[in-house]
Amino acid sequence: MSETKSCLADRAAHLRQTGRLPSARWCPSPNFGPRPAGSGISLLVVHNISLPPGQYGGPAIENFFCNRLNPDAHPYFKTLSGMQVSCHVLIRRDGHCVQFVSLLERAWHAGRSVFNGCPECNDYSIGIELEGTDQAPYTEAQYQALASLTSLIMVAWPAITSERLTGHSDIAPGRKTDPGPAFDWTYYRQCLSVRALANGFSDSGGVP
Repeated sequence: MSETKSCLADRAAHLRQTGRLPSARWCPSPNFGPRPAGSGISLLVVHNISLPPGQYGGPAIENFFCNRLNPDAHPYFKTLSGMQVSCHVLIRRDGHCVQFVSLLERAWHAGRSVFNGCPECNDYSIGIELEGTDQAPYTEAQYQALASLTSLIMVAWPAITSERLTGHSDIAPGRKTDPGPAFDWTYYRQCLSVRALANGFSDSGGVP
């Protein structure tokens, strides 16, 4: 095993044990619960979010996921009043990552959803939000951060194969549209392949 591959395996083992990403700032959300017994972790779901819509930066997303969003701060925020949702990780426009829920826990990101005939995707998935909109291009920093996180997650939970990377719109069609046409799935997978080869793996995403 190469040094790089060994280091990745060690980080994946730590992630499986703790559920915490050392590269992410911890901002705990109260909106989570235990995964059902025996559900495992076998899916990664890509989302997008911006608050207010189309505006980037500021504390609104973190406040929303932590139930601290002031509905009077912006007219749009009133439509979110009372909602209790979360994700596991948010990737900001500059690639900075914020973690809200341990990956071992069930975040409230997917809602009513189905993947390959299996309902309730929250039970067995990891949800990653990209700061953005359906139509605006995502940044290079976001693709690289997402690929890095995905590679590590796929080693930690090998049931998340390249075929089990999906978008919110795919598991909740007609209800959700994110990450939208602006998200370049081909480029994302290319970034995963590059990282896999650099880490000494043959499969995209770093799966041994």
